[in-house]
Amino acid sequence: MTTPEPGTAVPPLAPPPGPQAGPPPGCPAHAGGGTPGGGVPTGGGFPAGLPPAQLYGPAVADDPHGLYARLRAQYGPVAPIELEPGVEAWLVLGYPELLELTRNEALFSKDSRGWRVPAEGRLAADSRLLPMTAWRPTLLNLDGAEHQRLRAAVSDTLAQIDHRQLRETTEAAAHALIDSWGPDGTADLVAQYARRLPLLVFTQLIGLPAEAGPRLIELISHFVDSSEKSVRANAEFQAILVDLVRRRRTTPGADLTSWLLAHPAALTDEEAVHHLVVMMVAGNETSINWTGNTLRLLLTDRRFRATLTGGRLTVADALEEVLWRDPPTQNFPGRWATGDTVLGGQYISAGDMLVLGLAAANADPAAASAAHGTLGGNRAHLAWGAGRHVCPAQHPARIIVETAVETLLHRLPDLQLAVPPQDLAWRPSPWSRALVSLPVLYSAFTPPRLPAPERPAWTPPHPSTTEPATAPSPSGSTPSDATSTARTPGSGQPGRRSWWNSLAGWWSGR
Repeated sequence: MTTPEPGTAVPPLAPPPGPQAGPPPGCPAHAGGGTPGGGVPTGGGFPAGLPPAQLYGPAVADDPHGLYARLRAQYGPVAPIELEPGVEAWLVLGYPELLELTRNEALFSKDSRGWRVPAEGRLAADSRLLPMTAWRPTLLNLDGAEHQRLRAAVSDTLAQIDHRQLRETTEAAAHALIDSWGPDGTADLVAQYARRLPLLVFTQLIGLPAEAGPRLIELISHFVDSSEKSVRANAEFQAILVDLVRRRRTTPGADLTSWLLAHPAALTDEEAVHHLVVMMVAGNETSINWTGNTLRLLLTDRRFRATLTGGRLTVADALEEVLWRDPPTQNFPGRWATGDTVLGGQYISAGDMLVLGLAAANADPAAASAAHGTLGGNRAHLAWGAGRHVCPAQHPARIIVETAVETLLHRLPDLQLAVPPQDLAWRPSPWSRALVSLPVLYSAFTPPRLPAPERPAWTPPHPSTTEPATAPSPSGSTPSDATSTARTPGSGQPGRRSWWNSLAGWWSGR
């Protein structure tokens, strides 16, 4: 099979073979001039009687929960949507329907080359959807044995991360960022913390130089948000990774890139590049949004306010509630129907695109029994997806986010929101659920603990020292106010300026 160069889309192929019979008699989704074989008429748009809702613009950012509730009331568990003008799809809102969608890859494929919209010439060459929907030779875009080969390579590579060392690295980076803030007692926890911290960790994980960090996060934001710069950002991001793979092929190190290349699955350079894209985008963007949304919950929900001084609900409870109500990825593309079928009462045609409505499915009344009352500790949510394509990076992401939140609460136990909660704005992304900013005030802090012994390189975990993925973070408890002291300029800084502090200071413009 011919594979594309990184950053380019593959010319759309004909839909995969499948039932091509016409629509069932009286099918409302095909009324009003459907094409032979059923489905959406050439030229775009759903047939008359099913006006699609826009899954872009202010509605999806300002009130996604209200949007999903209205769609559910109007259409049921599967609703017609537009991803951009003239580009239609189905949004799967139902919990059982999303499980069916993700578990039946014979009928709902991950291969986007069967999508009817580009096949009919209706997807612009500069469409903002291309970076999130274009086919690539990755575990995200394949089914069957090839998917299992690539997934094994990614899962086994991630399994080589030492969880204790990952916590130590994350905690050190968090302390360095907090120490780099000014003495005025104000901060933006998105721009100055959540958006910077995961990349400080991921650059070391995959073997990139630290100075690549700021540009990488800017590029990732562009194509995850489907902004006007998304296509160019996607190409530049992958070019950086192409160079990294070429260097690690000849000079391996103790990092994810080298482990991926050495895996028995024998990935090509191109496959390795595409899977680094997957790990960087999924791991980094998810960690950013999960951290920001958890901090927002802790600062705005009175049930969690006691957590800041040691209450009944824990940070782990907050992490789970965010995955239920405001998961870092609220919608995810997608699945493509290999034949005409019915899902959630809607007639789906071969070549139609279906979007996983992860946040909407979590709010489905059908999942109410699983989500009764407080959601802390309940992991029946679909924030990580389901089926064979469930996210393989959830355990490292949990370690990074939990450590980031607990370290911040330890250092700044009197955090409070600097603006009314209703003034917080969300990024206008159809895919991510992410705050634009999270401004806070604080007046006290606790000094950082002694730094952990430095380790020169990442090493695979030893069976006798490997911790389970669910082990608690070492920064577990929140100190009482009696242990806090007034913040003064330069306080809390270690005598010797560590590499993390130098990096954080450089990133902050010092």
